[in-house]
Amino acid sequence: MAQNEQKDARRITTHVLQEMKAGGQPIAMLTAYDFSLAGLVDSAGVDVILVGDSASNVMAGHETTLPITLDQMIYHASSVVRAVQRALVVVDLPFGTYQGNTKGALNSAIRIMKESGAHAVKLEGGREVLGSVERILSAGIPVMGHLGPTPQSIYKFGTYVVRAREEAEAQRLREDAVLLEKAGCFAIVLEKIPASLAAEVARSVHVPVIGIGAGGGVDGQVLVLHDMLGINQTFNPRFLRRYADLHKVITEAVSAYLRDVRSRDFPSDDEQY
Repeated sequence: MAQNEQKDARRITTHVLQEMKAGGQPIAMLTAYDFSLAGLVDSAGVDVILVGDSASNVMAGHETTLPITLDQMIYHASSVVRAVQRALVVVDLPFGTYQGNTKGALNSAIRIMKESGAHAVKLEGGREVLGSVERILSAGIPVMGHLGPTPQSIYKFGTYVVRAREEAEAQRLREDAVLLEKAGCFAIVLEKIPASLAAEVARSVHVPVIGIGAGGGVDGQVLVLHDMLGINQTFNPRFLRRYADLHKVITEAVSAYLRDVRSRDFPSDDEQY
């Protein structure tokens, strides 16, 4: 095996992500929620797999991320971890498991780590959740931060538009990013903010900054797997690039199966015992 191949095959850790930022190597992050797709994503070479609370939307059909429970997140995370050989697996702490209760936040993070085998957790928010971040980190659990118009704050903002266009809100985001870094977060996700601000934040902190709808001046990118594969056709934000149209592929495959069953073409003589 060539030296570069050996490097690419090593397990991704928080330290490796730090090295990637320092070396100017972009970080690729995708969501996954089940064993089969997580295995495909991992074998393709993705650096970070996020077991996102977006499972509430794409797996369970909820309108928001708020209904998903800690038990459900642990179920999805456990399925993903069993498939992964290389990527760093990060799990979202769901809404209600860390806000305003640092002890509860720590207990939630411990359950995720012990019961799923994941490598890190992610929390949404800045100074308002700093106590929970610090409490979790005190137990040796790696934490990824998340700033911007985060999905769990949908009812707070009342809309999912780009935030931090005004200077006061932009300055608060800058300060929150520094606070999260100082607290010990190993990386920060920036969601749906102006590209110039995201690039500025990425330059101002030493930890990797992963963007979603935050432009190309950050240290890496993340997308929801079902969106970028074209399984979900109803979510069409400006930042989404679809790399496949699995909605069409799957629909056509199922339609062909129905035709073959109803015409008795399937199973053929070669497909029987």
